[in-house]
Amino acid sequence: MATLEKIRNKAGLLILVVGVALFAFIIGDFLNSGSTYFRQTQEEVAKVDGEVINIQDYQERVDEMAEMYKMQSGASSLPEEYMNQIRQSVFDAMVQEIVVDEATSKLGIQVSPEELFDMVQGENISPMIQQMPMFANPQTGTFDKMALLNFLKAINDDNIASYPADQQMQLIQARNFWLFWEKNIKRQRLEQKYTALLAKAVSANALDAKDAFNDSAESLDIAYTMQAYSTIPDSLIDVSKSEIEKLYNQRKESFKQKEGKVIRYIAVDIRPSQADYDKVSGNIESLKEEFVTSSNVTDLVSENSEIPYLDVYFSSEAFDPELRQFATTSEIGQVYGPIFEDDKYRMFKLIDKKIAPDSVKVSHIIVTGESVADSLLNVLKGGSDFAEVAAANSMDQTAANGGELGWFTEISALQVLNEDFKNAIFSAGLNEVVKVNSMYGVHLVKVTEKTANISKYKVADIDMSVTPSSKTYSDIYNNLNQFISANNTVAKMEAAASDAGYVLTPEFTVTTTDQILGSIPNSRQVIHWAFQHNKGSVSEIFECDDKFVVAAVEGTIPEGYRSLASVTPALRSELISQKKGEKIVNDLKAKNLSFLEDYAQAMGATVDSVKFVSFNTRRISGIGIEPKVNAVASLTAENQLGGPVAGNNGVYVLKVYNKNKENKEFNEADEVRALDATNAYRFGFQAIQSLVDKADVEDYRIRFY
Repeated sequence: MATLEKIRNKAGLLILVVGVALFAFIIGDFLNSGSTYFRQTQEEVAKVDGEVINIQDYQERVDEMAEMYKMQSGASSLPEEYMNQIRQSVFDAMVQEIVVDEATSKLGIQVSPEELFDMVQGENISPMIQQMPMFANPQTGTFDKMALLNFLKAINDDNIASYPADQQMQLIQARNFWLFWEKNIKRQRLEQKYTALLAKAVSANALDAKDAFNDSAESLDIAYTMQAYSTIPDSLIDVSKSEIEKLYNQRKESFKQKEGKVIRYIAVDIRPSQADYDKVSGNIESLKEEFVTSSNVTDLVSENSEIPYLDVYFSSEAFDPELRQFATTSEIGQVYGPIFEDDKYRMFKLIDKKIAPDSVKVSHIIVTGESVADSLLNVLKGGSDFAEVAAANSMDQTAANGGELGWFTEISALQVLNEDFKNAIFSAGLNEVVKVNSMYGVHLVKVTEKTANISKYKVADIDMSVTPSSKTYSDIYNNLNQFISANNTVAKMEAAASDAGYVLTPEFTVTTTDQILGSIPNSRQVIHWAFQHNKGSVSEIFECDDKFVVAAVEGTIPEGYRSLASVTPALRSELISQKKGEKIVNDLKAKNLSFLEDYAQAMGATVDSVKFVSFNTRRISGIGIEPKVNAVASLTAENQLGGPVAGNNGVYVLKVYNKNKENKEFNEADEVRALDATNAYRFGFQAIQSLVDKADVEDYRIRFY
């Protein structure tokens, strides 16, 4: 009982303790879920009409496209500028997919599995697949459906795991390649259906066809005179604040701006020092005596030159101008240089020269084993047709084309196979069959054609580029670092930059979608930094290819509309030109002139002429882009005056003195078809782009890149 009494007496305190505990539990759960929400938000790359693109999905797509580039180019890695292009391409594609899916789902448009099957291996193969070189017939160069089906059979083999590791890797890469393009084919088909539906809704009629025919069949020769707006001083034209505000409100949508950062930066070239030039100059000079006296320069060149020695003869056309001049005018054994050009020291030696064909055309038969090769060689010596023997026995794809390999120069022969192959084909007689061994097997090689004899040269070329040494690199970096440490604000940087030999750029605005800072390559990292920092921040030193860059944030431009004050100068200038045009037109009309020459005199100008102007002429020779002149000329009768009309740059008066008509008959059906095709092409781009433009796209990529 005593215990119960104590509990009753402390009930208020107990309720408070329990309440606090419950609150802690609830708020803790809220904070945990809030942190999860925060993490999810931080992982968003973009939102498109409320639909989230997260970093994992986006990065997977970027990696996928990068792998496609590598497979197609044979590169093991991609430069940063390529990766920037890939990231932008993937982002555009993902945004486009979301808005197109929204539009097509509302209309019930889709690509069925049966339709996709038909496009990838049925009766209506996608043009995207038909254009892939890997599915082309080697004999005809045209699409080979059997090659496609064999490829699909190989990549869908259930026993891939039983293959050797290198074959497994190749098949997996091939499967990924195919899945990538299959998705793109399906996506392209969906967009085609959508744009085709829109295009069918707008069809040309007889009036459209007649207008289009007349516009294309008729052009005008005109004489004109023009008074430029610059002939009237701006000070004579009054533009009120209300007029500027009115034009601003009319044009407001064109003044939309993305969020931006205003920055200033110092960019320092990472260039060799004089000591670096002197060192390389001394190095190449020290080789000259040996280069002159040595009868075998292979090792000397290979050990010291950026360009390895190639034991081949070149035509003079294969050389740069400096080397060509040396090779064609020197004696065997002669040395030239060292010379300096474009941060590089060079030295040449003419090893040999001869008269011989530059290229030979070759066919081959490749087999395994010397005995098989010798047997076939005897068959060929007995008079059998080389192409037939190749078709029946050669192990590579050229068998289907009689073993034809194509044309080779000495360097391409060396690069494709080996030195034995190069020596054999350039020493063999026409139609002679010779035997060559390679890592692929035994080749029976036949030279079927040779180009005419020309002068060919074998040259040793020692090339040494001058690059910044580690000391030079460190000195440039340390000097800049010391400058920034001592001048850690924009005001201090501005005051001290010139004396220190640096240039601080004027205010420069960047947006989240800019990939480079000005013209500095690989400088996205600077922009990324700027959007993570506020006014007054000064960056660390960034290395952007051959430059060190330090940036400072001057301010932030919020997303929205440019202010009236920021666009007032441009709007005022436009209104001044408009008012000058009105004044010149009214003054000329008041004179009631009848001849072009009189107008020219009144305008203080001369009469000029231009031929073949039509309504569709975008840029008129000698005049520029003046659509009002096009329109007035098209509506003016022959030998009549047109204007005065106020254009972009001045006021024009013109006279049509000749009409040129093409001698062709009007065909309404042809014109309608041409217009419909043009409309369909235009809708194909504009319709999708319009969906993207109208979408609410929130781009957060700057958080990550």
